[in-house]
Amino acid sequence: MNQLPIRIPFVDLNLQHRPIEFELQQAIQEVLNRGDFILGKGLSDFETAFASACGTEYGVGVASGTDAIALGLQACNIGIGDEVILPANTFIATLIGVLRAGAKPILVDCHPETALIDLEAATKAITAQTKAIIPVHLYGQMVSPRQLLDLADTYKLLIFEDAAQAHLAEREGYRAGSVGIAAAFSFYPSKNLGAFGDGGMLVTRDADVVAKMRCLRNYGASQKYVHIEIGTNSRLDSLQAAVLHQKLPYLSQWNSDRLTLAQQYDLELAPLASAGIIPMENQSSTGHVYHLYVVKVKDTFPLKRQQLQDHLTAGGIQTGIHYPIPCHLQPALAYLGYQPGDFPITELLAKQILSLPIYPGLKNTQVTEIATTIKSSCIAVST
Repeated sequence: MNQLPIRIPFVDLNLQHRPIEFELQQAIQEVLNRGDFILGKGLSDFETAFASACGTEYGVGVASGTDAIALGLQACNIGIGDEVILPANTFIATLIGVLRAGAKPILVDCHPETALIDLEAATKAITAQTKAIIPVHLYGQMVSPRQLLDLADTYKLLIFEDAAQAHLAEREGYRAGSVGIAAAFSFYPSKNLGAFGDGGMLVTRDADVVAKMRCLRNYGASQKYVHIEIGTNSRLDSLQAAVLHQKLPYLSQWNSDRLTLAQQYDLELAPLASAGIIPMENQSSTGHVYHLYVVKVKDTFPLKRQQLQDHLTAGGIQTGIHYPIPCHLQPALAYLGYQPGDFPITELLAKQILSLPIYPGLKNTQVTEIATTIKSSCIAVST
């Protein structure tokens, strides 16, 4: 099969950055002029602005979303001897964060329609050692805040949100980051709010958590050369913070653009439902921010998932798979003792899911082209 050059990339950040290029350059220049590259004004200003946007009081910028989880859990006094419930269907960073905090990860399965954590399964996994639950707001959709709060209140658990894919997502009157004691965000470049490199943040309303987090990210220092925690060096650079702060006012519109594209995908792919192309269910209405647009390629579809992906690639369309190997089946985590079959829905989704291009600047005509190419794959098989 002849392959066309990539015409529709999976992500194209240039479409987002070109219209605000001058503003971004100005923001960077201001940091250069001040010279406060570490824990400078650019960082504190962005921490305040982003926390406010999330409906919380405090923000603590760190080097990555993984550090936001690991250090954030420590700041919430979660560690050795504590069990933390989290979904098997997540990026490995969530699980690594729990392990780095010294706690024991307890994995549970997910819902087939949304791929979000199954809270009924989570309830069954609670023991006397369970201290916290990490709802992963996957693909840009929040786990139900009301159900989370009911569960946490009943079993006296801390809610620590993994909101790495859910910047400004909303559900049931809550915004991502405002439900639990704290929440971790990632600013990896392709996120809905992305830096020009790695970066992350913890947001919280708890003054004790923020004080400990600020120490942990900066060698455990409460003030210069006074170290009250065994911390590390994990600080969001002022340059990255300035870029993120400049982009923040555009985030709501970018999220709205993503939602509009997702709604078009839903309409154009609807005729393929009977054939086996099923988009992940949106249970959040306009609160879903669609970091990813994910469909299931079921066994009833004429092509296997890899064949469909190859067909799209041959047409010049990039796609992704989030995630092809579940956390509990990763070689590095074999020592946790999980086996194939432990989380059947997660394992099935890993074989079915396919992520289609979605980002600000993607054209409606390109969504139509992607949908048409998927439809044409059925014809290609029959001929």
